[in-house]
Amino acid sequence: MAPVPLDPTIGGALPPGLQPGGSRARAQKSMTIGAVCKALAQEFPDISISKIRYLEDQKLLTPRRTPGGYRLYSSGDVQRLRTILRLQRDEFLPLRVIRQELAGGAGAEEEEPEPRGESGAEAAEAEKRRRRRSSVSVRETGALYSLDDVVEDTRADPRMVAELEEYGVIRGEQRAGTKYYDETEREIVRAVTELARYGVGGRNLRAFRTSADRESALLQQILAPALRSRNADRRKEAVEALENLAAVTTHLKHLLLIRDLRKIAGS
Repeated sequence: MAPVPLDPTIGGALPPGLQPGGSRARAQKSMTIGAVCKALAQEFPDISISKIRYLEDQKLLTPRRTPGGYRLYSSGDVQRLRTILRLQRDEFLPLRVIRQELAGGAGAEEEEPEPRGESGAEAAEAEKRRRRRSSVSVRETGALYSLDDVVEDTRADPRMVAELEEYGVIRGEQRAGTKYYDETEREIVRAVTELARYGVGGRNLRAFRTSADRESALLQQILAPALRSRNADRRKEAVEALENLAAVTTHLKHLLLIRDLRKIAGS
C-alpha cells in the first residue's frame, strides 16, 4: 500500500480522502484539533482538546468537517480560538459576552497590531501581566515562592505581607521551616501592593476576603454533586465549569462596581 502523504502543518498523516492534490489541496492549510491544541499550548497552558470541543458545542467555533468526521481548523479558526482564549484569560469575559465580541468583529484573521500609545517597556509590562494571569488556575497552584522571592518580584513591604497573613487574605505554607506562597498568593500580594499606594491596607481587605468566601461557597453549592462525582470526566467538566462561572461572576462584579462608581462620579 502506498504511504499516506504527510501534511507539515498538521504534523502527521492527513485523514483519508484528503491527500494533497485536486480540489482538496486546501486541506494542507488546515490543522487537526490535536495540532491546534499543541500550537496554542505555550500561550495557553490550560488548553485541552475537550475545552476546544466545548467551545464548539457552544457555537463559538465551527471547524470544517471531512466526510469521515474529522475536524479541520483553518488559520481563521485558530485566530478566532486564540481571541476567545485571550478574552477569557485577560478580560475574564463569560462566553455570552465573548460571542457578542466575536459578532462585532473581534478575532478577524489578521496579525495582532502593535499596541498604540505604549512604549516598549509598557508593552513588555502588559505582556507580563497577561502571562501572570494565565498562570493562575483553579486546577493548579503553580510554583511556590519564598517570602524573599515574593518581595523581590512584587516590590512589596514584608510587613504588609505579614499583615495580609494576619487578616487571612493569604496563608502561605510552611515547609522545612520556611514559609512559601503559591502563584495566586503572590499575585494577591502584587495587587495589594498597588492598592497600598492609595492607602488601602490589610484591614481594608477583609471586605474583599469575605466577598470571595461567599462567592466560593455559592459556586461550590451549584457544582457540588459534579465535583464529588466518582467519574473523572465529570469532575473535569465541573472544574472547567467552575472556572467559567468564576469568570462570569468576576465580570458581573466589575459591571456592578462600574455602575456604582458612575453614581459617585456624578455621571
